[in-house]
Amino acid sequence: MQLTRKQRTKRRHLRVRKKVSGTTERPRLYVRRTLKHIYVQIVDDSPLTGGCLTLTQYSSAGKEGKHSANIAGATELGKQIAADLKSRGINAVVFDRGGYRYHGVVKAVAEAVREGGVTI
Repeated sequence: MQLTRKQRTKRRHLRVRKKVSGTTERPRLYVRRTLKHIYVQIVDDSPLTGGCLTLTQYSSAGKEGKHSANIAGATELGKQIAADLKSRGINAVVFDRGGYRYHGVVKAVAEAVREGGVTI
C-alpha cells in the first residue's frame, strides 16, 4: 500500500512526538508550515496543566502577517518569537519539527530563536 505525502508526514510527526514533550519550565516549540504561511505554537504538555496547553502562538498570517513562508520571513518570525519568550521569562524550549525535515523554513525558525537567546 502506497502512503500519501500527508500520511507519511503524519507518521513522522507521531514518531517525533513519542520522544518530544514540553514541560512548564521548558515548553515545546511546535512548527507547522504550509505553502503560504508558517505557524508556531508554544505548548506545555505537563499533566499538571491538563495535558496540551497552548501558551502562545505565532504565524505569518493574520493582521500582523508581514512575514511570508520563505526563509527570510521565517527568520523574522523566529526573532519575534525569541523576543516574546524572553519577555515571558522562558529561556529554554524543546523543538518539535512536526514531521518536517530539519531544513529550509523549519531550520530558519529554529536558528533565529537560538540567535535570540533561547536554548533549544
